[in-house]
Amino acid sequence: MGGLWLFFLFTYVVKKKLVVLTGAGVSAESGMSTFRDADGLWNNYRVEDVATPEGFARNPKLVLDFYNDLHNSLQTLKPNYGHIGLAELEEYFDVRVITQNVDNLHEAAGSHNVLHLHGELTKYASVRNPETPIEWPFGENLELGDKAEDGSQKRPFIVWFGEGVPNISLAAEWAKEADIFLVIGTSLAVYPAAGLLGYVDNAVPVYLIDPKPVKSPYNHAITAIQKGASEGMRELIEILKRKHLNI
Repeated sequence: MGGLWLFFLFTYVVKKKLVVLTGAGVSAESGMSTFRDADGLWNNYRVEDVATPEGFARNPKLVLDFYNDLHNSLQTLKPNYGHIGLAELEEYFDVRVITQNVDNLHEAAGSHNVLHLHGELTKYASVRNPETPIEWPFGENLELGDKAEDGSQKRPFIVWFGEGVPNISLAAEWAKEADIFLVIGTSLAVYPAAGLLGYVDNAVPVYLIDPKPVKSPYNHAITAIQKGASEGMRELIEILKRKHLNI
C-alpha cells in the first residue's frame, strides 16, 4: 500500500514542466486586435506613433487615447479555448505561460503562472519608473497631466519598441527548464521572444499551434498543428494525453 501511495504522490506532485510561448494569435479568436494581420492595428496606426518612447514624447495624448481604448476593450473580451485549455492542463503539468500579449485573458481563463514580456493593459506605470506596475482599474482613463505618486506623468505599463524587456531573463530560465515546449499563436518573428526557443534543449518535444505555416530559426523537431488556437488546443491535449500522460 505504501508503494502505491508513493507512486500516486510522485505522479501528482512531480509534474513535467510545460512551458508555453504565446502570441497575438491565441487571443485573436477572443476579439483582441493584432498588429500584423490584414485587419490588424497596423492599418490604423503606425507603430512609431503609438508604440515607441519617441511617439509618446511627440504626441502623448494620441498614445494615451490609443491604450485607453485597448484597456477598456478588455472588459468585453472572454478567453477562448486556447486560453482555457492551457489552464486545464495545470491538472497534469507544471504549466508556465510566457506571453507576448498585453491582455489579461490567460489570467481570466485560470492560468496561475503567467509571465508578460511586453507589459499589461491592466496596469499603468510612470514615465520615471516605467518598469514598476500599478493596478489600472477599469473605468479610469489615463489623461495628459495625470501624475503618478512619483510626480511624473502616468503611462501605460507597456514595453514599447526600443525599450528593454525586463522579464526576458526569467523567460529564458523557464525555457531552459522545459520538459515540453509549446508555441501558440506567434510567428516567431519578433525578438527577443522568438529567441526563447533557442534556450530549449534539442531533446525536448516542441509543439506549435498556428493556422499559418511558421518557420523556426532553430533545429528542433517540431510537431506543427496548423489550426486556430481553440481547435489546435483540443488536438494538442489529446496528443499530450497519449504521448506524455498515457491516458
